Amino acid sequence: MPKEYFQKLQALLDIEREEDFQSYLKITQNTSASDRRLLGLTWYPIAIRNTEIGRGDYLTLELERTTHQDLSHQFRFGSAVVLFSNHDPKEDRMEGIITHQAGSKMKISLRIDELPDWTKDGKLGVDVLFDNNSYDEMQSALKQATNLAENDSESKLIKILTKGEKPSFQKEEKFIIPSTLNESQQLAVTKIISADHLAIVHGPPGTGKTTTLVHAIKSLIKHDHQKILVVAPSNTAVDLLTEKLSAEGLNVIRVGNPARVSERLLAATLDHKMADHPEMKAIKSLKKQANEYKNMAHKYKRSFGKAERDQRKALFDEAHKIGREVEKTEQYIMDNLFAKAQIITATLVGSNHYNVRNLKYSTVVIDEAGQALEPACWIPILKAQKVILAGDHFQLSPTVKSNDAARKGLDKTLLEKSVSLHPESVVLLNEQYRMNKNIMGYSSKVFYENRLNAHSSVANHLLFADDKPLTFIDTAGCSFDEKLDGTSTTNPDEAAFLVKHLISLVHNLESKKVGSIFPSIAIVSPYKQQVQILKSFVHENEFLMGHQNRIAVNTIDSFQGQERDIVYISLTRSNAESAIGFLSDTRRMNVAMTRARKKLVVVGDSSTLSKSKFYADFISYAEKLGSYHSAWEYMDI
Repeated sequence: MPKEYFQKLQALLDIEREEDFQSYLKITQNTSASDRRLLGLTWYPIAIRNTEIGRGDYLTLELERTTHQDLSHQFRFGSAVVLFSNHDPKEDRMEGIITHQAGSKMKISLRIDELPDWTKDGKLGVDVLFDNNSYDEMQSALKQATNLAENDSESKLIKILTKGEKPSFQKEEKFIIPSTLNESQQLAVTKIISADHLAIVHGPPGTGKTTTLVHAIKSLIKHDHQKILVVAPSNTAVDLLTEKLSAEGLNVIRVGNPARVSERLLAATLDHKMADHPEMKAIKSLKKQANEYKNMAHKYKRSFGKAERDQRKALFDEAHKIGREVEKTEQYIMDNLFAKAQIITATLVGSNHYNVRNLKYSTVVIDEAGQALEPACWIPILKAQKVILAGDHFQLSPTVKSNDAARKGLDKTLLEKSVSLHPESVVLLNEQYRMNKNIMGYSSKVFYENRLNAHSSVANHLLFADDKPLTFIDTAGCSFDEKLDGTSTTNPDEAAFLVKHLISLVHNLESKKVGSIFPSIAIVSPYKQQVQILKSFVHENEFLMGHQNRIAVNTIDSFQGQERDIVYISLTRSNAESAIGFLSDTRRMNVAMTRARKKLVVVGDSSTLSKSKFYADFISYAEKLGSYHSAWEYMDI
């Protein structure tokens, strides 16, 4: 029953939160600011560049990190943070929320009138705090859904998604769908328009899922004339859809802080649209007035009498009064903008941001649903009568930190459950526009029942005539033994061999002068430490230096959604026990093997791999294509 369904999800989410919190404590307690900085949890040192009146009684600080600007970090719009001083980090600290983050600058909102004295001395830093907000939003949505179930007033949509009640569809109409879409994409758009409650777009790699969704959303707006909420688990996916929908001339508002920076994207943000509103002149004038009152109040020193204290309080009260007036006007502008918007885009958790918390929609579109934790999906679903799930449950699943919660079902997505429960709602996009047919073939057979077709524009494309699009290089018998490196696995000999093979290929490409732009290359491995070794070999090689801007080396997970002309995969594992660890997650390998357009080179040890049916069958597939080679064949290159 729905009530029990949501209670189970709440219990699993509690287990996950606790595991996540303990991991956070483990890496942050008793660590220095420089250690936390390397982990992406701290900016230190920072400088305060500006202060301004924020919403209500809040002060907004603009901060900039003054060193180590190249380090990646985990600071995001909406994250809770703490500002601290190196003099006494335990005492000299204030908590706030990130309201904007771009490059090495961020704005944080603090519930204070003025900055304390300690912010003017010593070095300042900012730590990202544990992300309670996301968990609170997910738990709140699950509680709301439980209440609906308890009161027997749950919507038809809840019954379909949790009880397996059958979704309904309007009678077939001849919708006007662009002829630029292929047959399966047109079917998907028709399914989305005709669905009363649920439609699912299953989009394998390279099949044009985003293009299909954009056309479907345009069609929904034409037929429905109501608001649509478009969400995804990652900022990157939200940004991509926002840009594409804006390019179609639709009125889109992006809630939250984009990860990417482009003119079209920034023009769709709430901040940008508010800045263009005619009422903003009055707001700027009021903010200036409030700042003047605060500056006058700050002129009073600490040692003052009752008259000065009263005057200081009166000035702050006046500033607060203006602040509330500003907040009221800003809310009016936002309400006005949201009323006119056709589409709101946000992350799953961002869809419940205070700016849009009470909005309702005719349809919610969840993209990358195969990577979304189910509790997060319920945040937007409860705001709509109809849901469109789009993604691929045969690619990477969401990250679940607790093995216990994963084992009990938290790693199973709503997309996966819905595909199984409601096959009548699913359309598989079956024409792909990325890979040579031989690169696509194994993935199509194992994951997609041999239903994928390579479009004629890509089916036979190669780097150069007579090249092989797929190569498996077997390192069995080469004594390329894996090594344990901390919690990760490495294989330095395999890494050195792979880079040597790449150098040979690059020489070959240079001699053949292929195209005006040198092909793009990715080198991936499931193991972080192996990636580090591969990076060092690539970066230290003088010959490859001329092509560094065309070569990317990273984990498989970081390449989901991307593509390259050439992809090398270092499988890394080589041991007498046939232990393959991470490699047993075949969905991760599906992602790795489907990034390549024209050439895929897989390097691994068949004697370790072939105990697994997935890898044994892949090696057989390569043999049938004449694409199997022993590493010994390349030892002289």
